[in-house]
Amino acid sequence: MSVPVYERIVDLLEVEGINTLFGIPDPGFIHMAMLAEQRGWSVVAPHHEQAGGFMADAWSRMTGKPGVCFGTQGPGISNLAAAMIVAAKENSPTIFFGGQRSSIAYQRVRKGRIQFMDQVSQFKPMMKYVGIVEDADQVDEVVREAIRQVMTGKPGPAYVELPLSVIHEIRDWQPVLAAEQYRLTQQPAGAPMIEKAAELMRAAKNPILLVGQGMFTSRSHTIVGELAKLMDCPILQTSGCAMTIKGMEDRTFAYGFSPAGVAAAEESDLCIAIGTELGEPLHMGIGRHWAKKDATRKWIYIERDTMAFGVNRPIDVPLVGDLRDIVPQLVSAMKDTPRKSSAEFEGWKQLQKSFKAKLLAEVPSGGQQIHPARFIVEATRTLPDNTVFTADGGSVTIFGWTYSQYKPSDLVWNQNTGHLGTGLPYAVGAAIAAPGRPVVLVTGDSSFMFHIAELETAVRKNLPIVAIVGVDNAWGLEVGCWRKQVGPDSPETEAHWGSGVRFDTIAKGFGAEGVYVDREQDIAPAVQAAIASGKPTVIHVPIDPVANAMDAPNYEEFKSWYTDFKPGYGADAADVAY
Repeated sequence: MSVPVYERIVDLLEVEGINTLFGIPDPGFIHMAMLAEQRGWSVVAPHHEQAGGFMADAWSRMTGKPGVCFGTQGPGISNLAAAMIVAAKENSPTIFFGGQRSSIAYQRVRKGRIQFMDQVSQFKPMMKYVGIVEDADQVDEVVREAIRQVMTGKPGPAYVELPLSVIHEIRDWQPVLAAEQYRLTQQPAGAPMIEKAAELMRAAKNPILLVGQGMFTSRSHTIVGELAKLMDCPILQTSGCAMTIKGMEDRTFAYGFSPAGVAAAEESDLCIAIGTELGEPLHMGIGRHWAKKDATRKWIYIERDTMAFGVNRPIDVPLVGDLRDIVPQLVSAMKDTPRKSSAEFEGWKQLQKSFKAKLLAEVPSGGQQIHPARFIVEATRTLPDNTVFTADGGSVTIFGWTYSQYKPSDLVWNQNTGHLGTGLPYAVGAAIAAPGRPVVLVTGDSSFMFHIAELETAVRKNLPIVAIVGVDNAWGLEVGCWRKQVGPDSPETEAHWGSGVRFDTIAKGFGAEGVYVDREQDIAPAVQAAIASGKPTVIHVPIDPVANAMDAPNYEEFKSWYTDFKPGYGADAADVAY
């Protein structure tokens, strides 16, 4: 059938189950956007291309499919750069389409060409794949290669350039191939290695599952939960995977941020690492909480990237492949020989319960200003079970690690990058991907202001997003750095802004609901009312700026992630200057 290039691209994406486009329509992409909308796709225009990239990233995490974002030549693609970097660092399978002038523009020697730059050279270092459709006949191979690259091996982003001279060309095309006809869609591990893993699993006294963000982005919650039941062991959350599998709440502990998590790591004789890089926030699997039994602990590691094995620590059983295929293999291997929990595991459950109760009992309350810990407790204690939770960077998020009362099954956050300003775009992308579910963003004011214009996007798309903003009118973490490194009388240069900023009023200006809450007992009711309304809502909550800057919980654990500051893989966190 003869159709233009832009329609063929939509066909190639649609066969992969992709049904959403993010980007600001421009002369290069308006026809693609129009066609996608006519087919029933969601087409979402952000107010900044960078935000659109973050939205596509979040959509991908919530669906397990590649997110797709586009930007016009020159400035549009430049605006996508930060989202590209985050997608690369977060291992997010996002495809970025970029407009470009005619292919001949690359060969011109003339100066002063408007809206032209060598985009391929600029973005190639950060992309897993870069392709240019220089001729219409290349469309299938380039777009399929982009999908193949982002979905095979270690996930990551791709950039596909579409010159204006090509995108409207018409060709006769062969039938669209199904995914399994042109790329690897299943990747189980070899049977001998599965049996070797099963032997270690049956023999272990205190095994643990160390679960990273890969479980979430591959949508493998249920099958990982089945493995945890058969193993009857703890699930240790990495900092990037602070979500909980339904029914697994009492056995899920935060690595490093709870006594039960620390004890389980220290006493484990087998660690099954799933969907994690074993990076610095995990002390490479060697130092700090792992050091005690490192000489005897066995490791089973599921990883799609063959080059990742043994880099950060030795691995006893490397399972090469996709966790969506390998975890079911482990479940099958263990289903006839389920384990019984150890006495230590039962003790850790009680330790976790006591720890959480003590934390809650000690949260400051009743002061003249709302303590950030109390802000987190009240903002999260009444969230519905089906809430999609999104977070951003900053001090508020650090308090959230410890004091959140909600155990999300879906959490969208960029732990590896720590990029500020992703929270609201993530909330938009997640809401598009999960229609009918409330989406709650708990963030600080500094992060929220990066992409505040996307409130209009949430209103335009009628998305049930509730943003709860802790406001200290400052760069909270940076104020803490000033005071800790320079002293209590430091100038705190440009670390504060005017106290007249009112996010509830700004929200109303965008057409959203806005609520101002300055009493801690009113936070939870305000959140409940906002969720019940189903309307985009911003709740402005002033919080204690001194506590936000100086009282961040588990700060020593956070500092221990930066292993280049001092040898020992985070073992000497108390001595690290930060």
